[in-house]
Amino acid sequence: MKVVLASKNKHKLVEISKITEKFGIELVLQSELGVDIDVEETGSTFEENSFLKADAVMKATGLPALADDSGIAVDALNGEPGIYSARYGFDDSLDDWGRLLLLLKNTEHVPDGQRQAQFVCVITMVTPDGQVIQARGEVHGELLRQPAGSGGFGYDPIFCYPPFGKSLAEVSAEQKNQVSHRANALKLFYEKMKEAGYADK
Repeated sequence: MKVVLASKNKHKLVEISKITEKFGIELVLQSELGVDIDVEETGSTFEENSFLKADAVMKATGLPALADDSGIAVDALNGEPGIYSARYGFDDSLDDWGRLLLLLKNTEHVPDGQRQAQFVCVITMVTPDGQVIQARGEVHGELLRQPAGSGGFGYDPIFCYPPFGKSLAEVSAEQKNQVSHRANALKLFYEKMKEAGYADK
C-alpha cells in the first residue's frame, strides 16, 4: 500500500518507515511526488494539526496520506512548547538546536525532581474514500540540564528516558524505536489499521 508522508522531514521518513514497513506500507515523501505544500497548522491540538496535514496532502496527491504531529510538553511550563515545538520561540533564525537551547534556558529555574516532560505524537491517515485513522502515543521522561548524545533529532538530546537512564540521543535508533512516542503511536495506529481492514490481521 503506497502512502504519502505529509512532511518534508527526511528524519521522520526514516524513523516512521522503519516501523511502517513491517506492516506493508510503502511510505514516500510528498516532495517525491512533486507536491510542495505547507499546511497552516491552525489547530489547537496535535490531533487537529495532524488531520489538517494529512487531509491536505491526500487531496493534493489523490493517495492515502499519513501525517505526524508531534512535540514535547513540559509540565513546569504548563505543557509548552507542545504543538508549537517546531516553532518554539517564533523566531525564524532559530534551528532545532536553537530551539533546544531556548527550552533549556526557559527551564533553568525548574528544580530537579520537577522537570517532567513528555513527547507526544499523533499519527493520522486520511484516504481518498474518506477513512480517517488516528492514534496518539506518548513517552514520559524528564528534561536534562545539558544536551547529551549525538543521535536522534529535535529535542532528543535533552530528554532523559528513565528506564534507559540516558537521553534518547544517546541510544541506538533501534532502542529509541521500541519506546518513542512515535513508535507508541504507530503501534496503536497499526491496530486501528487492522480493524479497518488495511493491514494483515
